[in-house]
Amino acid sequence: MDAEPSVKKTEMTSEPPRFVVGSTMRHVLVMTGTAAAGLIAIFIVDLVSLLYISWLNEPSLTAGVGLATVVMFFTVSINVGLMIPIGALVSRSLGARRPDDARRLATSCSILMAAVAALVSLIILPLLPLILGTMGARDEAYEVAKSFLWITLPTNVLMAIGMAFSTVLRAAGDAKRSMYASLSVAAVTVVLDPILIFGLGLKANGAALTINIARVAYVYVSFLYLTRAHRLLVKPNWTAIAGDARSFFSIAIPAILTNIAAPVANAFFMGVMAQFGDQAIAASAIIDRVTPVSFAGVFALAGAIGPVLGQNWGAQRYDRMKQTLKDALTFTVAYVGSMWLILFLVRVPITQAFNAPPATAEIVQFFCQLSGFIWFFVSLVFVANASFNNLGYPLLSTFFNWGRATLGMIPFAYFGAQMGGPKGALLGIGAGSVVFGIAAVITAFWTIRRLERQAVRAV
Repeated sequence: MDAEPSVKKTEMTSEPPRFVVGSTMRHVLVMTGTAAAGLIAIFIVDLVSLLYISWLNEPSLTAGVGLATVVMFFTVSINVGLMIPIGALVSRSLGARRPDDARRLATSCSILMAAVAALVSLIILPLLPLILGTMGARDEAYEVAKSFLWITLPTNVLMAIGMAFSTVLRAAGDAKRSMYASLSVAAVTVVLDPILIFGLGLKANGAALTINIARVAYVYVSFLYLTRAHRLLVKPNWTAIAGDARSFFSIAIPAILTNIAAPVANAFFMGVMAQFGDQAIAASAIIDRVTPVSFAGVFALAGAIGPVLGQNWGAQRYDRMKQTLKDALTFTVAYVGSMWLILFLVRVPITQAFNAPPATAEIVQFFCQLSGFIWFFVSLVFVANASFNNLGYPLLSTFFNWGRATLGMIPFAYFGAQMGGPKGALLGIGAGSVVFGIAAVITAFWTIRRLERQAVRAV
């Protein structure tokens, strides 16, 4: 008779979820900083891999790997979309102090994410000739890209599992261990890349094999942290998985639609650059590597504020939700401004490090001069999307991402290229992002006010 009241008392007096108390800015900075460290490690690995490939002095290899990574970006973007419901559902359950629900959801959602990732790879592999041909891949660059993807796409499911486990760690507020799991990818790659690329003479295929081995390490490390430090996984229950699928896909489908806008836009942009030859494709490949490393803080911010918003929504702390969004915007202004200055100062050494030929160097250096303008407004969309996805408005995220990737990019990049070549295309991307970035942030604050009004009426 006394057991039930004692359990209730224990739950009532337990410590509140981590993000419901304390400085919201501190939570934003800690979560973003640790996530950024892990992301930078992964992105630097990609950057260094392309750097090694460029040292082989074969532009077709650099172009081929660049084309392959556009396709890989598509699969990773789907994985990121699948991470969003995991972070939202698990953090919300933890914020509402329902740990059993959090464990069940963490397990079910991780399995669902792995299944979707495997299906995506099975669909893409036979379509590679069509996809690469549409992107303008030709001759040796086409063969390099095709071989690279046949090696890496089958292990996309491992990457998805590692990302799922890492997301659960962040949802629990354990940003440090989530970062360590990501760093394991970097550690493996730093050791194996030069051995396989140069030592064994495997060139681009060596870099692809390294990716596979690093993904195995990612799953192993994140699984150990999740089971030993938090015990947030349980034995799979197929009935529970089927029951959780509806909640998972109600967030995942719009989130995936949102996220694939970027790789689709990238593929279009690569097609625009391809008409200017392999040197322009190589420039685009270098930009695609430099950008994530430089603006990893923005990528990390978009994922980091999700658990903070989710836990405070579960606790009905709307004041803290608004403040979290304001803190995220403050961070964005400071971070993007700082990175813009750094890229401007190191634009020449970057192209020298890649042994970039004159046309490639000119395009990359122009991007470094323009990067802050482009990425400030893109970052506003990222921050707003994180709010939409975690607060029950995923369709708004889909709308703004696709709006920026289509109306805000395609006509601007196309006509910019016609008037000013590759530089004109880059200018077009920046100009098309302005309206969508500002509108997305205004709408994000509106959604929080709406949730608050609905809660007041319900009371």
